[in-house]
Amino acid sequence: MSNLKMKEAALVYLDRSGGLQKFIDDCKYYSDSKQSYAVYRFNILINPSDVVELDPELGNHILHHPLKAAQVFQSVCFVAVKTLSLIGQLQTETQINIVLKLTHLPPLSSYVLDLCEFPFNYASQRFYMMQGIVIAMTTVTRYTRGARFLCSDEACPFSKGFQYIRVHVPGATESATVRNDFLCNLCSSSLQEDRKFRVLGDKQIVEIITTKALHVFQGYSKNQPFRFQTFSIFLRDELVNKMKMGSEYKIIGIPACVKTSQTALCVEANSITLYNPKVPSGISDNFRCLLSLTSNSCWKFTAILANIFASQIVPPGTYNLLKLCLLMSLVQTGDRNKKLEDCLDILIVTSDTLLIDRLLNFSMNLISRGIHHPVSTEVFPTVSRNKYGTGAVSIQAGSALLAKGGICFIGDLASHKKDKLEQLQSVLESRSITAYIPGKKFGEDIDQQMTFPIQCSFWSFVDMDSSSRRNAQKTSTLIGQMDCSSIPVNLVEAFVLLVNCNESSCHPLLPTVQHTLKKATDPEGLLYLASKQFTTEDFEKGPLYFALLPMHFFRFNSIMKSI
Repeated sequence: MSNLKMKEAALVYLDRSGGLQKFIDDCKYYSDSKQSYAVYRFNILINPSDVVELDPELGNHILHHPLKAAQVFQSVCFVAVKTLSLIGQLQTETQINIVLKLTHLPPLSSYVLDLCEFPFNYASQRFYMMQGIVIAMTTVTRYTRGARFLCSDEACPFSKGFQYIRVHVPGATESATVRNDFLCNLCSSSLQEDRKFRVLGDKQIVEIITTKALHVFQGYSKNQPFRFQTFSIFLRDELVNKMKMGSEYKIIGIPACVKTSQTALCVEANSITLYNPKVPSGISDNFRCLLSLTSNSCWKFTAILANIFASQIVPPGTYNLLKLCLLMSLVQTGDRNKKLEDCLDILIVTSDTLLIDRLLNFSMNLISRGIHHPVSTEVFPTVSRNKYGTGAVSIQAGSALLAKGGICFIGDLASHKKDKLEQLQSVLESRSITAYIPGKKFGEDIDQQMTFPIQCSFWSFVDMDSSSRRNAQKTSTLIGQMDCSSIPVNLVEAFVLLVNCNESSCHPLLPTVQHTLKKATDPEGLLYLASKQFTTEDFEKGPLYFALLPMHFFRFNSIMKSI
């Protein structure tokens, strides 16, 4: 009686939500094809809140026993097909494959799969919601969505018809759907697959990490140890190629353990949604006050910001040109709809790489997508074999794609090999990167390639006192006349801004030396009044304080881009 009640509730929900009409339209597609299928697949959109309000028991089944809930809808849909004569070729209920697509999950912690929590306690095959950034993906391969089996004994009634239909279920491997050791329930003879009825679908594996893990790539962990790992997300059929490298998504899916060289926790995706983090809705009171005090000039506000910026790293009044350029580049990251050509790449020529490195690190950490490229990894995507043995090729994102919409700080250009510098120049000019997949190396018949847009700004510096230029002639203080002979000219020209930070000629050394000594004796101390009035938190609110100043900043932006 309970099962019958749930079937009635499922039918009522389908009728009220418009799902029944969509199901009838989908059936018409199969009916018009005049072809007999082993499996007829239907997606049914489910709003858990509406179902729970209609019938709590059915809602509980959908949320906590999705495979059983799918069987309830399968029975309802089979009756609908037979009653309304929707698909004449359909013979058995097992031929209907129902996929319940959830719109959302209840906003409760028990439905969240936290990628940082350990140990994991997600043994039950039910829906969870997780969130993360795509760091790797495979090429698209095929999998068996459904198959028809027949009894090998011709005298058995099940040697024909559609009595034995196997379909893929979340978490199942290929061998769970198709293999040669199935037996007939009637006569115990072996079952054989009727290959002409095999139904194939598309499959892709995507790896994600939690947003918190980006702290590792920013070069700090707030002095607190933490743990993170990647999760593998299985995308099938209509979800294939819906996730982009470097983007952040909310995913609803069912966890499953997949055994490779070691047991890995994977998730069979049910639905995915692009996540756009909320931008802070206001500016700090300190900046608001400064804005009102400088409203009589279109230059003062920006000039004061550049003067006091990063006073924790360098004394106010030093490196103002560089700090202005960094602020402009940071402002560009605040526009999530910006075009690729709007990225502001900065190359700095300096003789004090330690100080510049600290300043760039400080600036980069003011935004959520600031990536300090580790020298042991790759800046751009790389290709390798897929660890799950599916025959697909895995493409790892690299630092540039991880920094999507933000900053990729690649350190000293001299630390990169010649071929990597050529690759960087190509990316700066085209704002895209192509990953080549040699077919022969990975067991494919043809070569493939995948192109990814690069949507980040690059920061880098060149050491004027490096060994390769130790005997070079002293550089001029004018931008465009410094010696960059160790770096290819075309690469230097590919950067939007080239900034000379030779502090011995542009800035007095004494304030910087005094600042360094004071910081060494009191690392946490605030050395200047500006550091107390305008804190790091004020700048961390993002570039919104510039959003109120289109006239102020536009003029600076236009002038600096024309240099």
